[in-house]
Amino acid sequence: MNGHVKSMHFQRFMETATTLLSLLLVMAFDSSRTVAASRNQQCGNSVQQSLKLSRLLQKESVDLIKTYKASQGEMSELFCKVPVNNVPDPNISGLEPSEKIASIYSHLQEFFPHFKWVYEQQTDLQLPTSPLLSDLKRFSAGSRNLAVLINNFYQSLFPNVPLPEGGPTTLPPPQNVFQQKVYGCVVLKTFKELLSNVSRELRSLKSQVCRRRTHTNALF
Repeated sequence: MNGHVKSMHFQRFMETATTLLSLLLVMAFDSSRTVAASRNQQCGNSVQQSLKLSRLLQKESVDLIKTYKASQGEMSELFCKVPVNNVPDPNISGLEPSEKIASIYSHLQEFFPHFKWVYEQQTDLQLPTSPLLSDLKRFSAGSRNLAVLINNFYQSLFPNVPLPEGGPTTLPPPQNVFQQKVYGCVVLKTFKELLSNVSRELRSLKSQVCRRRTHTNALF
């Protein structure tokens, strides 16, 4: 009789232990899914903010180039068509998402010294009240904000991998007035091309990376 009672107690103990283990596994699974969902949402929010700002800057670059040309006097329509050296490449490189995002970030960083140099040149060429100067400053600030968002997007995907820093940017040698006007126009035009490429890559990354992570998490 005692053996039978012990057997029943042991059986109940095992059933209780199995139930608790199952409950713990379910809680752990739900917790992992919650964390994964949070990361996926962060991924989507980061890329959406970056995409929204890149599109806005792309539209603003069109108006900025028009304002720039209108401020340069005669032959301004030809300035953006003259070839110029030492202007960064607007094309995004890389095969993997991490490489593409890093390329976007480094390209944005490469343009910032050029924006500063164009602004300083135009400060000498324009009146202090010229709307071009305020437009250049505001556009440069928006571009820096885009770089911050790209950095956040990268960190949401690769939190333990530092974002590579770009190399030094080569600025042009001393220029005459005509060369300065051409240089500024080409910098803005090339950056407009970069923004177009950035928007295209971000759209691709949004569907490629964030959705792939959601699908992977759903499998597990």
